[in-house]
Amino acid sequence: MSPQQKALVLTQKQGNFELSSRSIPSPGAGQLLVKIQSAALNPVDWKIKDTGILGLVTHYPAVLGSDIAGIVEEVGEGVENFRKGDRVLAHGKYTNDLAAFQQYTLTVASFTAKIPSSESFDSAATVAVALDAAVVGLYGNEMGAGLTPPWTESAGDHESKKPIVILGGSSSVGSYTIQLARLSGFYPIITTASPSNEELVREYGATHFFDRNLSGKQLKAAISKVTDRPIRIVYDSISLPETQLVAWELLANNGTLVLTLPASVKEDEGKGRKAIHTFGYPHVPQNEELYRSSWAMVEKWLSEGTIQPNKYEVLPNGLEGIIEGLERLKLGQVSGVKLVAHPQETQ
Repeated sequence: MSPQQKALVLTQKQGNFELSSRSIPSPGAGQLLVKIQSAALNPVDWKIKDTGILGLVTHYPAVLGSDIAGIVEEVGEGVENFRKGDRVLAHGKYTNDLAAFQQYTLTVASFTAKIPSSESFDSAATVAVALDAAVVGLYGNEMGAGLTPPWTESAGDHESKKPIVILGGSSSVGSYTIQLARLSGFYPIITTASPSNEELVREYGATHFFDRNLSGKQLKAAISKVTDRPIRIVYDSISLPETQLVAWELLANNGTLVLTLPASVKEDEGKGRKAIHTFGYPHVPQNEELYRSSWAMVEKWLSEGTIQPNKYEVLPNGLEGIIEGLERLKLGQVSGVKLVAHPQETQ
């Protein structure tokens, strides 16, 4: 193996992407070296480039990307459940040696899973980041609604016959939230999306669909015909100011609004509601325990079809194709699919 690899690097904060060469790292204890076959794009990637948000990236030039699927090339000390040649998916980290937009990366074994034979590298690459955002949003105690994870006890449907509303059900995060809501036993599972994506969200497990263009009042009226139970959980996977207002209008007293962006709503009516900005990232101490348990389930979920990966579109030109792909995400030109790049096809 050549000690060098191709990588797409962000040259400086709010700078430009360039194709570059960097060393292939060696795995430390608890890590794997993975040859990346497919890397998926996420909105956070263009937001980091444009704004340097969240302080996630502190050193430049920086390699971005965190949705990884590939082949194990080398196994670090203490790793017992993976071996060279395994097909795996993983949630990367905002550190150059553990990021996705390159040909080889390190992954943390605890947040890596084997890909079942039923899934391709491309489909597997759509899973990690969005599924993790759904997991912590629903089940995280500090950065989520604090529900009991359905995989931690044998006692079936924890949220049986309780309604949930998921705004943006055809988004990556929304689609996995629908599927986890089904796993938790929520009913009805109500979601919004474009009419063209109605069939897609129903495939994921939504029981009731409404047009995303309905106002808060219109949506509330429509939902009242579906259930008379209070809506105590709303997951807004879009989390723009206008969708947060819609969500806030639906949310019952003492309910929880889960957001993927910072809250622009606040409780001023004494209803005891809370808005939580979730952070679907396993590499922080407060999320590690939850994610160790959920990642232990990923291969089984995919194998059994409990969790279906997103639909995807493959970008041309290897790593260079990511640049245009992120621009399309920024301009809102992607709907119902995840964009995936093939680093090994880089010229």
